[in-house]
Amino acid sequence: MKKKRKRPAPVFKEYNQDQMWLFPPSIDELIPQNHIVRTVNTAINGMDLSHILRSYKGGGTSSYHPQMLLKVLIYAYTQKIYSSRNIAKALRENINFMWISGNNRPDFRTINRFRSIILKENIEKIFSSVLELLFEKGFVKFENYFLDGTKIEANANKYTFVWGKSTKHYKERLQKQVSELLDKIDVINDKENKEYGDSDLEELGEGVEVTAEDLEKTIRRINEGLSENETDDEVEQDLKKMEKEMLPRLKKYEDYEKILGKRNSFSKTDHDATFMRMKDDPMKNGHLKAGYNVQIGTENQFILGYSIHQKPGDTTTFIPHMNKLEEMAGKLPENIIADAGYGSEENYAFIESHNLGNYVKYPNFHREQRRKFREEIFRVENLPYDPASDEFTCPAGKKLRYTDDKVRITDNGYIQKNRIYTSEDCRWCRKRKACHKSRHNRRIEINPTLIGFKKKVSANLKSEQGLLLRSKRPVEVESVFGHIKHNRGFKKFMLRGIDNVSTEWGLISIAHNLFKMNLQMA
Repeated sequence: MKKKRKRPAPVFKEYNQDQMWLFPPSIDELIPQNHIVRTVNTAINGMDLSHILRSYKGGGTSSYHPQMLLKVLIYAYTQKIYSSRNIAKALRENINFMWISGNNRPDFRTINRFRSIILKENIEKIFSSVLELLFEKGFVKFENYFLDGTKIEANANKYTFVWGKSTKHYKERLQKQVSELLDKIDVINDKENKEYGDSDLEELGEGVEVTAEDLEKTIRRINEGLSENETDDEVEQDLKKMEKEMLPRLKKYEDYEKILGKRNSFSKTDHDATFMRMKDDPMKNGHLKAGYNVQIGTENQFILGYSIHQKPGDTTTFIPHMNKLEEMAGKLPENIIADAGYGSEENYAFIESHNLGNYVKYPNFHREQRRKFREEIFRVENLPYDPASDEFTCPAGKKLRYTDDKVRITDNGYIQKNRIYTSEDCRWCRKRKACHKSRHNRRIEINPTLIGFKKKVSANLKSEQGLLLRSKRPVEVESVFGHIKHNRGFKKFMLRGIDNVSTEWGLISIAHNLFKMNLQMA
């Protein structure tokens, strides 16, 4: 019978947690040479941080070095760690954080204070330093600037919205109630009755909007009258209602109007946030959430400029964004490429005044290229125009002659002039139903300046370079947003207030640029 072969004993590597080290290893030896933490460390070491050092007062107890805190924050953002508590936890547990911090362990309050106070005044200069590094390394040339925006949710409760229209409506209704209540109160002495007659008290005036200050003065005067005259309980109750209920509500509505400014909404938990429809919401049309409109411009998928806005539309953000870009980078790029959301006369005028290449689409650009669009004979764009007589001719042969100008002033103060043309007589026209639905003669608005800009832009967009840049735009800026929001999981701001949000997005942009630079250098 065959003997069974004895199975050899397993062999393991030595495992001894109490093993003593004669020469303990350096943490630096454990960090790979091409690791992102080294890229962040080298980039920050090469920056002039004197502007940050000036933010610290002399004397007192020692502070954590701002260079270390800046490295830790930027590296944390490259690792998808945005919470100050999680950053503090990583400093205790993660070897890469231990190395870049030099084994310093600031708590989450120190990290958050540095991010929200010290960096607030310095983040743009740090971002500019990273841009200079990208120029030096040849990653960007500042030639083609691909611009786009996205909505990112604010750190605000969902059901804390205040709407501008509702505020105006409730305020007007309250003022009407105040006026009606004042009419009931007749406690003013004979001298005042003779002085004012049937008019309102001078603080309120007739036909003038009642402010909380005016109402407060009126309540004070009536109280003085009450102390000198006998009155019934009903008047006292009305006065008490006005003082305890109506006055605080009026003050609240006035505070709301100050916070709103020119916006249509804000959040009670983050006054700078505006309610916007988020495209990435699982609902078909998206939910209205408090958020910010983030604008960025990219080249080779590096972020060259950023700005934060409170209005959801992109059109009015263009000029403020470009002005901020010039401040941060010291110059403007050669060509601007953007979608139709930025196509307006004001923006085109800005581009032309700065001698920039204009590849910004306008609404209906793609529709204009279709045959069906050109065959729509009743469209304003297709009506024949005679410059000698300054007249349009409709398909029925009727003349539309210049009658008036219409002036519009944009939010940025730009004056736009439209020329109005009116048809001579549409009453018995057989083509009227196909032409327009108005009960009067057809009336059209023409913007000659915008039409001139559109012709130039259309030629640029249809050129060989224009076709190339148009094809690159979705790959450029939209992929950056996709990487930040989905791959890196940044879909909601951690901080509150537009200044803090701008600081946080600055950190996101710096982290993105260094992360991408590290990948291309590997």
